[in-house]
Amino acid sequence: MDFSLPQAYLIGLLILLGSAAVLVARQLLRVRRDEAALARLEAEGKDGNQTAADLYELASVQLRKRLYGQAADNLKRALKAAANEPLEAQALIENALGFSLAAQSNYNAAIKHYRSALKAKADYPVALNNLAFALEKQQKAEEAMATYQKVLELDSANRTAQKRLKRLERTAA
Repeated sequence: MDFSLPQAYLIGLLILLGSAAVLVARQLLRVRRDEAALARLEAEGKDGNQTAADLYELASVQLRKRLYGQAADNLKRALKAAANEPLEAQALIENALGFSLAAQSNYNAAIKHYRSALKAKADYPVALNNLAFALEKQQKAEEAMATYQKVLELDSANRTAQKRLKRLERTAA
């Protein structure tokens, strides 16, 4: 099969456009799924009988949509409702609340919640990573480096901790 330059160009263009169409369709489906979940969870919440899991799911969707203030409010409510839940569930909620607060540049409160998550579940690398990042933002490089080291002790393949630790070591040197 001999392709001329215009045919090769058209085939390449079709492949490029097809790939772009697939990526756009995936993004549209993801946004549509989040919107449907948000509407469903908010409608269920109108009666005020939401469980900690429902509130956590609602806040997770709000975090994906970058509605950090609303997510923080729902996570606080979920935390109150999760008093009788297992410690792992409480750790997830505390970590998500810390993330929401850190996204609003409230690093002091975020650190408090990350530490609470680690009290509930000491071997929680995500909370440790988030804590170290918040400590970095607070200009506490030594403590952040030690926290990233803890992450690497738990998960030696954690690329985020490896990358951030190298960056901190370079700036400290």
